[in-house]
Amino acid sequence: MPRADGGLLAELLQRGVSRRSFVKFCAAMTATLALPASYTPRIVAAVAAAPRVPVIWIRGQGCGGDGEALLRVVNPTISEFLLQFLSIDYLETLMVPSGSDASATLEAILAKHRDGYLAIVEGSVPTADRGAWWTVGGRPIREVIREVSAGAIGTIAVGSCAFDGGLSAAAGAASGAVGVGQVVQGRLVSLPGCPVNPWNLGATIIHFLTFKELPATDAGGRPLFAYGPLIHNECERRAHFEFGEFVQAWGDEGAQKGWCLYRMGCKGPQTFANCASVGFDAGTSWPIKAGAVCIGCTMPAFWDSMSPFSRRLPSPVPFFPDVTVDQVGQVAVAGIAGVAGLHAVGSYIRAKRQGAERRKRALAPPVPAAVPVPEAAPAAEPVAVPEPAAAPAPAEPPNEAEPAAEPPSVAEPAAQPAPAEPPAPAEPPVPRTAAPDIEPRPADGGER
Repeated sequence: MPRADGGLLAELLQRGVSRRSFVKFCAAMTATLALPASYTPRIVAAVAAAPRVPVIWIRGQGCGGDGEALLRVVNPTISEFLLQFLSIDYLETLMVPSGSDASATLEAILAKHRDGYLAIVEGSVPTADRGAWWTVGGRPIREVIREVSAGAIGTIAVGSCAFDGGLSAAAGAASGAVGVGQVVQGRLVSLPGCPVNPWNLGATIIHFLTFKELPATDAGGRPLFAYGPLIHNECERRAHFEFGEFVQAWGDEGAQKGWCLYRMGCKGPQTFANCASVGFDAGTSWPIKAGAVCIGCTMPAFWDSMSPFSRRLPSPVPFFPDVTVDQVGQVAVAGIAGVAGLHAVGSYIRAKRQGAERRKRALAPPVPAAVPVPEAAPAAEPVAVPEPAAAPAPAEPPNEAEPAAEPPSVAEPAAQPAPAEPPAPAEPPVPRTAAPDIEPRPADGGER
């Protein structure tokens, strides 16, 4: 719905809301969305120029506490901000028409804002007995929700009942209640809580105005900015849990000193929500800060899984009711630490063994010096020596000049010193070729 002056900020200024308050609110929304502070100017610009968002608020089976929580938003109040920020065209808690007039009003709004409104649904959707447990204008609420969400730019399920059926779906219920997610198809965001935190609702709408899309969600359709943190990690009593300081009975010394409420049934160690950081009543307090335990109302089927609310978490180990979740966690951590220690010891031993092997190889004599395998080939060369042994054949011509052929018999004594010479076997043909050049002995000289 467009504004005559072009934006929300101008209208808020006319109504006495200061720009400082507006910027402060946008900064708080930035923090709620878990965005860096640098996004604040972007959110301020987007919200200041945003048109009024039409909203159709449908109530299903439930107590109506989520709509009541919206009306109790402060700083800025519902009259200063939300009614100017949102155009809540249909909300039975605020509407003057009733009965058939209310149904006619809804039809007129759907025809006026086709594909241009947000659908907000609180309460569960009964399915038993063809939906007769909750009807609007004679129609099962299931049909009304489907019709409204079909033409919406997005649907927001607020409260635990709209999330998964809530109390109406707990053990023993007969209405067959389910969450809005089992009825609506399309873009859906769930904001569980009993009741929903109005700041998370405002942050979801501002995210849509700023980024033109609904925020990222987990597998259950819950925005990560609101249902990603673990309450136990952000609780101001966490330090007392670490030091083992627990409240043992309501009103005891530990309760007066603000000690941990885990043994009194607090479900913070297994509940995901931003209650500790955002708080309620403009951030002034929240259940644990006020001295009450967390009942895990943002978790699936919390009426069954978290009850009884006044007792500590049930034992996760069958047949051992005294074993608590924190004890199991300590054992698990010790087991992981032991396995890590064994792995470290094994790695140390392996590293030492590898280092010893490297040093042993470094000190060992070089192996290549004793392996002249390629040089063994020349050893076969003596086998090829017989080729030059054929040389005596051409040496015979110089012997032809000598008439006497008997000197070879005389030369036999000259061959006696040959065995004393070591190289003789290596050069067998040398003495035979040199024999004719030897001077004749005195015995032979007489004949000449």
